Amino acid sequence: MTAAFTLTGSAKAAPRRVGIRLPLWRTLAAIGLAVAAWAGIRDWSDSHAFMINATDSLPNWAFFVEKRVLPVRGQYVFFRVPETPLVVAHFGANTKPFGKLVFGMPGDVVARHEELVSRGRFDEVEQWVSVNGVRVAPLKPFSKRGEPLTAGPTGVVPKGCYFVATPHVDGFDSRYADIGWVCAKQIVGTGTPVL
Repeated sequence: MTAAFTLTGSAKAAPRRVGIRLPLWRTLAAIGLAVAAWAGIRDWSDSHAFMINATDSLPNWAFFVEKRVLPVRGQYVFFRVPETPLVVAHFGANTKPFGKLVFGMPGDVVARHEELVSRGRFDEVEQWVSVNGVRVAPLKPFSKRGEPLTAGPTGVVPKGCYFVATPHVDGFDSRYADIGWVCAKQIVGTGTPVL
């Protein structure tokens, strides 16, 4: 059995609406939430960054960086490097910020040392750098590509500057003149490793 319906008089069937119509308040709330989320992300990116380490001198490869924060000893710091011919040859023009560890604070003493090391039938002079008498990292005479490396500054770390390095044998940092002291005007911020 089927039922039949007929329209009588002037009543006509209303056209069927396709899709969902949200009430105006829900639409305005969604727009408000989107604007608030965008503003929060914008504010966060004004004071933070996500940086990738492209070398093997640090054990981590991803860092959250808090911008415009000066470091303390043992903290990761990200900074702009001088564009010397050696830096440009290895990292290109407009080099991205470097990330290193802070070993020397203003007033600390950086020294260079040499010792004769016996390697079987041969003796070799090994150089290294210390901060306040604590061995930090080796000092190489040549880069991996064979370019001569000039030893960096020694003595008292100046006010507003830092001695930054990594223990990695091939680290390119304050132990070499092309990087030298890293001063406050070069610092992007401090980093926290995430990966």
